[in-house]
Amino acid sequence: MQSFAGKVAVVTGAASGIGAALVAALVAEGAQVAASDVNEVEPRAGVRAYRLDVADRDAVYAHAAQVVADFGRVDLVVNNAGVALMGTVAQMSDDDLRWVMDIDFWGVVHGTRAFLPHLVATRGHLVNVSSVFGLIGVPTQSAYNAAKFAVRGFTESLRQEVSGVVGVTCVHPGGIKTAIARTARTSDPADRESFSRSLDRVAITSPERAARVILDGVRRDRARVLVGPDAYLIDLLPRLLGSWYQPLVRRVFSPSSAARRGSRG
Repeated sequence: MQSFAGKVAVVTGAASGIGAALVAALVAEGAQVAASDVNEVEPRAGVRAYRLDVADRDAVYAHAAQVVADFGRVDLVVNNAGVALMGTVAQMSDDDLRWVMDIDFWGVVHGTRAFLPHLVATRGHLVNVSSVFGLIGVPTQSAYNAAKFAVRGFTESLRQEVSGVVGVTCVHPGGIKTAIARTARTSDPADRESFSRSLDRVAITSPERAARVILDGVRRDRARVLVGPDAYLIDLLPRLLGSWYQPLVRRVFSPSSAARRGSRG
């Protein structure tokens, strides 16, 4: 897909962050966009907004049917909606774990399966957003890691299954300046402020830059797209060190280290 002009694109999690930036970039290139979110999507020319909870399977399938009815076709789907959670395996509740998996993993599965027949019909392209935490394991991020590693495996497998018919790209953003901290959960409410600050502190790439990198990856039919210099560094860790990356990551991301960073403001 060398050009987005005249194409119909679907973007979830489109109210803010990477999703909103993708919507703006696609419209600027002449695409029509079906933009969805659980929150209100800012209206603009070339965009039709939808309210959608990607964790609701039936709602996602109904959304796919509605988009095709509204636009007549689908050429690009970006499963971008996601949430964050901080908590150790021992601390987090089953409900919190299920919340992350339902949105971050099952939301991608629902969006993929609901739109795949329509992408086959147009020989279109699918983008699933994982994370750098789909490349390495991190203390207090087991639920998020589980979801993002699952997205990676699901997407890489699918790319092989539909090779030559539908383009498939898995995206691994590093720290992006988004609003994810506002919707994040923590197992211990006392950790919420420090967790939010830690997310903001590592956000070194703008959503607009992330959108440009992702769309360039679609043009090139890249299997994997890394977003941000930190993403390239994190990708190298397990390649160079194998499982020995874990002691290094533990020193940086352990709860005690996070608390010390938070105390320094």
